[in-house]
Amino acid sequence: MEALAERRMDVACVQETRWRGSGCRLFGAIGKRYKLFWMGSKAKTDGAGIYVAEKWVDSVVSVERHSERVLVLKMVSGDSLLNVFTVYAPQSGKRDEEKETFWNKVVSCIPQNEMVVFDGYINGHTGSSNGGYDGTHGGFG
Repeated sequence: MEALAERRMDVACVQETRWRGSGCRLFGAIGKRYKLFWMGSKAKTDGAGIYVAEKWVDSVVSVERHSERVLVLKMVSGDSLLNVFTVYAPQSGKRDEEKETFWNKVVSCIPQNEMVVFDGYINGHTGSSNGGYDGTHGGFG
């Protein structure tokens, strides 16, 4: 929490929380507190969460826990609604159906008239060749 407060972070997304179940909880010292909204698995694997600075907690309208890999926090920002996504995408060893379901969930629930912040561990696969991106893509993307 100290690192978040020192950097004056208002919202921070985390993955691989490894907490069971779901919930929310305040952390940190008075004046530097953050509320963590999380979703985890029964096996204490995976998990995603969003820390929100205490001064913004009352702006949170809803928290949608799609799975231990997708959490969407909706909050009021001025005259608009802001959707903060934290995602922990399935790794390359997972079944294709699981990956497809994951991405369909993420894409289908983004309202077109609201702002979106998307953060997480995407685990995307870009192919086995660097395709002209020498020095930036090592061929294992």
